[in-house]
Amino acid sequence: MDGGRHPRPRGAIAHAAPPSPAGDIRRVFLGGRRLPSPQPLAMSSLAALREGYERFDPRAYLQNNYLPPRADFSSEEFVVPWKLRCLAETFASGEIRGHTLIDVGSGPTIYQLLSACDHFEEIVATDYLAVNREELGRWVRGEPGTFDWSPFIRHVCKIEGRGEPWQEKERRLRARLRRILPIDVHRPQPLGAPLHPPADALLSAFCLEAVSPDRAAFARALAHVGSLLRPGGHLLLLGALGESFYLAGAARLPVVPLAEDDVRAALGGLSWHPNFKRGAPSTLWTRSGCSAPIYQEKGGCQGREEGTDL
Repeated sequence: MDGGRHPRPRGAIAHAAPPSPAGDIRRVFLGGRRLPSPQPLAMSSLAALREGYERFDPRAYLQNNYLPPRADFSSEEFVVPWKLRCLAETFASGEIRGHTLIDVGSGPTIYQLLSACDHFEEIVATDYLAVNREELGRWVRGEPGTFDWSPFIRHVCKIEGRGEPWQEKERRLRARLRRILPIDVHRPQPLGAPLHPPADALLSAFCLEAVSPDRAAFARALAHVGSLLRPGGHLLLLGALGESFYLAGAARLPVVPLAEDDVRAALGGLSWHPNFKRGAPSTLWTRSGCSAPIYQEKGGCQGREEGTDL
């Protein structure tokens, strides 16, 4: 899946993509703490989701969602610069930092990691789909013909305002994105085995809602993902409210249409402490009075096999 869709495909599926016009373009930021393990997901629903993601084409997804007119940096009325600023300002607070960050359901995208890479020594990308993991690996290795993320990197450098050459940020992210692993958020052990030590932070953008057949499955996936996080760590979730589907090439992929209350309930049931930030591209986002970790939303994947060490 992808780290921003809008959502990218992942989870029992693959990766999630950017939010589609079918949904409410409001985004949510949330926070939480740790989660118990719920009932297993019905295999029939999960199988149908996985079958749909077999048609996921990362190149088509990137072209559809990360080139103009969708990737328009001219105004923060548009979702792409809005997402980049949300992430930049969140990490600039200095609240979310540490040794290891896991990106849950990265899809074939890296934009969601551009600000994070300055605050963590190691970044672990994950996705359910092998094609997405392969696409990420090609970018990290600098192979010819990979997607050109330089407009995104330049824009993030501009937002951050440190005068850093964009090539330096690109180099840093490639150096710190050390592992690309398969993940299935619908399994109690999403990576196939416990992570030692647990991650200091998790990031997930437009994924969990894109790889879950219903709200209950979304809550379970959130609980499974939380098992990767150390006590007191941070989960950053970025997602769309009310979205029902998105497009990735020939694939029309369903999304669970979540309301703010659904996300709050999922976090509250896990005893996480949310810091909810919500906004539309026209208003950006506002900070609620909540304290504690910040989350955003991303998706899960499946399977356990050797990860790609880079």
